[in-house]
Amino acid sequence: MTAVRSRNPAHRITTAHLQSAYPFMAACGEWASGVYIGEDVCGGGGAFCYDPWSLYASGLLTNPNMVVIGQVGRGKSATVKSYVGRSLVFGRRVVALDRKGEFDRLCTVAGTRPIRLERGGAVRLNPLDVRLSVAAGIADADIRRDQLDVLTALGGAACRRALTSTEKAALRVALDRAVRDTAPDGQPTLREVSRALFAPADDDAARLAMSARELADGSRDVALELDRLVAGDLAGMFDGPTSDGIDLSHQLVVFDLSEVYQNEDMLAVLMVCVASWVQRLLQRDADMQRRSILILEEAWSCLANVEVARWMRSLQKLSRQYGVQVVMVLHRFSDLAATGATGSEVVAITRGLLSDTETHVVHGMARTEVEATRVLLGLTDTEAEVIAELPRGRALWRVRDRSTVVDLRLSGLEQWICDTDSRMTAAPVEAAS
Repeated sequence: MTAVRSRNPAHRITTAHLQSAYPFMAACGEWASGVYIGEDVCGGGGAFCYDPWSLYASGLLTNPNMVVIGQVGRGKSATVKSYVGRSLVFGRRVVALDRKGEFDRLCTVAGTRPIRLERGGAVRLNPLDVRLSVAAGIADADIRRDQLDVLTALGGAACRRALTSTEKAALRVALDRAVRDTAPDGQPTLREVSRALFAPADDDAARLAMSARELADGSRDVALELDRLVAGDLAGMFDGPTSDGIDLSHQLVVFDLSEVYQNEDMLAVLMVCVASWVQRLLQRDADMQRRSILILEEAWSCLANVEVARWMRSLQKLSRQYGVQVVMVLHRFSDLAATGATGSEVVAITRGLLSDTETHVVHGMARTEVEATRVLLGLTDTEAEVIAELPRGRALWRVRDRSTVVDLRLSGLEQWICDTDSRMTAAPVEAAS
């Protein structure tokens, strides 16, 4: 074929004017800094970068938190892991609650090891340990309130219901008793709280205008459930003082929760225990002026109980105070709808968590999930149509009132880190150089 050149003269124009003539050809300038994510499909193939702190400073975000959602196999895990790995380069501290044990390769590359929690294992975490809070300069009254909130969430998760006023009062006096019994260091454990619940002192019960027998009877269920946790289902994980030698100094800290991956009833309890400890770690980081990211894998499993949902809401609202970005990873919004009856407090809290999150990363969804996603995230009809057609590795990024479609770009090493299908392959996958 013979090339044909137009006889019309070339049109010369500045790039400032060109982007208004062809808005789909140039990415918006404020996205030029931060962690590189991939190719901006709607921006003509330009680089799409993201940094919640710089966007917050420029007024483009009022909340740093993020929700990553998508059908299994659409690239959700790769998005999270690559974002985490690249954030480390920017000096961010990353703490991840890894439900399936899929962060091992990233830990290897980062030069650290995941903290594995398992029955009879070598690692114990005391969810009531306050040494990190003390180091961060948190007031005693706030520390005690934090401990009580954790106990309430644990009790509600273990009992699978909201606690009664008597049970909450019993937890408060049991905590006070356990703190006094462990003086001078004041580091009570769940085991000491459980004992105090079974045998409340007369003077403690009198503070509530009850007899010791009435108080013990009124809190019997939560006492039995806490005892079951420390002596049964989670024995060896949270039933004693925090183990010595746990390395929290690394830039990447991963808690491997895969031991109880299949136990949905215990998973919420486990995540509350670990997240309460992580919260204090992040408080200390904030005191050190350190920007941190908290990854909550499959976070919907924590929201089935109202007490846990309330605690999760308070945790997420602390993000701005501590300079922490909370990243919640979900499969589908029908999981959230299933956390409670229509109009229930659990559903209201869940919707509030979403409304308080201004960055939504939506991977491909099944057609049956599109409508629920559209309603909960306030998607336009065009956005809703897009998410039903997204291939693997491509996602709709909605940052406050702006949206674009981004193709994730991975290096050879990142492909190895993000490969979650290697166990299904015949030959082992070797790390790329």
